[in-house]
Amino acid sequence: MLKVWGRKTSSNVQALMWCIGELALPYQRYDVGQRYGGNDTPEFLAMNPNGLVPVLTDNEGAPLFETGAILRYLATRYAPDDFWPADAAQRAQVDMWAEWAKINISLQFTVPIFWQMIRVAEKDRNPVAIKAATERLTHFLRIAESRLTDRPFLAGEHFTLADIQFGHLLYRYYGVDIERADLPAIERYYQQLTQRPAWREHVMVSWDELRVV
Repeated sequence: MLKVWGRKTSSNVQALMWCIGELALPYQRYDVGQRYGGNDTPEFLAMNPNGLVPVLTDNEGAPLFETGAILRYLATRYAPDDFWPADAAQRAQVDMWAEWAKINISLQFTVPIFWQMIRVAEKDRNPVAIKAATERLTHFLRIAESRLTDRPFLAGEHFTLADIQFGHLLYRYYGVDIERADLPAIERYYQQLTQRPAWREHVMVSWDELRVV
C-alpha cells in the first residue's frame, strides 16, 4: 500500500493525491507540515532531509520525495499507456508539458500570487507586485490557452500526467481574488476537470487553514 506524508492543503500533496485517485491506488495519508508539524522530526528527516512534503513509500520501498519524481514513479509503475506512454518519444511529450507546468505555472503562481493573497494579511500585501506577478503568469497561461484551443488536454487527446501538474493549480487560480485574463479554452478545460471525482476529492480542498486574516 502507498503511504503519503503531507497535509491535504499542500498543492504538491494535492497533485500527488489526485494522481493516486486517478489511478485508483490504495493509500494511507498522514497530515504532516505547517500546523500539523512532524516534518522536523528525525524520523521524517530520515525520509526527506529537506523537511518538505510530500513523501511517499510504496510497500517496503525506499521513501521518495520531490513531487515530480514521485508522480513519474507512480505513472511508470501503475498508469495506463494513454496517461504515461511506454513509447519514449510520446512519453517525453507528456513529460515536457508536465515540467513546463511545474516550472512556469506553479512557480509563477504559488508564491508570488497565492501566498500573497492567502498567507499575507491584506494590510501587508503589495498590490503592485501582485499585479505584476499576475501579468507574468498570464503570459504562460496564454501558452496553455493556445494548446487547449484545439485539443482537450494539455499534452494532446488524452488526460495525462501533464494535466495533473497543470490542472491542480487551477482551483486556486480561479478561487483567489485577482484580475484574470479572458482565457476561454482554459476555463472550459477547468470545468471539465471539476467533473473528475479524484479532482473533486483531492484538489477541491478548502485552504481556510492557510489564510491569514
